[in-house]
Amino acid sequence: MASAAEVAAMRQAIMLSSFGLGTTSPNPPVGCVILDRHGRAVGAGYHRRKGEAHAEANALAAAGAAARGGTAVVTLEPCNHIGVTPACRQELINAGIARVVISVIDPTSRGDGGAAVLAAHGIDVETNVIPDETHAVLGPWLAATRRRRPYLTWAYALGQDGHDLNERLAADLRSRADLVLGGKATEEGIPGGHAPKHFTLPEDPTSDLRQWLSACYATGSRAILAVGAHHRGALRGNLDCVDQIVVAMERTPSAADLTAATAGLAPTGFEVADISSWGLGVRVHLSRLGP
Repeated sequence: MASAAEVAAMRQAIMLSSFGLGTTSPNPPVGCVILDRHGRAVGAGYHRRKGEAHAEANALAAAGAAARGGTAVVTLEPCNHIGVTPACRQELINAGIARVVISVIDPTSRGDGGAAVLAAHGIDVETNVIPDETHAVLGPWLAATRRRRPYLTWAYALGQDGHDLNERLAADLRSRADLVLGGKATEEGIPGGHAPKHFTLPEDPTSDLRQWLSACYATGSRAILAVGAHHRGALRGNLDCVDQIVVAMERTPSAADLTAATAGLAPTGFEVADISSWGLGVRVHLSRLGP
């Protein structure tokens, strides 16, 4: 069972992993914290983008010799293959790590998986540590990997200042997305944030949403943000492709308009995940039910 220090380190690793949102794709956003043999944090790191060092390598570099005999706390199972960078499980073995605490097992892991190889080398391995909290960052990537299409968020505003609210929504949400679809043009959520060698913008959206999403996945995207009510025509008939809906509403409808203003905001298959004040209005987050 993970110790209190290890759980605290995992929460730190989750926070670190969020620094990679919007730039790591097609790789996952991962964070890692190294504890020395006395349980003290001596190194931390995260993965910034594909082609650069992974979270474990960055954390080990920060820890130096203090990592030997210590514990690596990582949000996603260390990779078990040599790709653009070395296999993370081997980096941990070479550093003399004695224990590895993992939140979520990597569904793309090759062979027996990094956790199994670490255990075979005599390293103590624990998995499934606060995975629900890790999903706050890693969830969209996991969903995209499982479905072979990007995690799609549709955000739109209701009210007289809908255009301005849509711009604010885009500004608030775009840093978590690989692609932002406002009008018909598609752009990076964080301009220039991805590694050009491993990520390219797809062709302009087509009338076949599923085909376009597959093309986006193939070019490296794992999370897409569509902003504006004008996407209703394309998305209302394809809500099974939508993973999250964000609606910004002004607090101005008259009593007679309340029914019309709020009708249909929570379509079948979605649940209310969060409602918060937002300027002079509210912002509602709806999440897809089920896997």
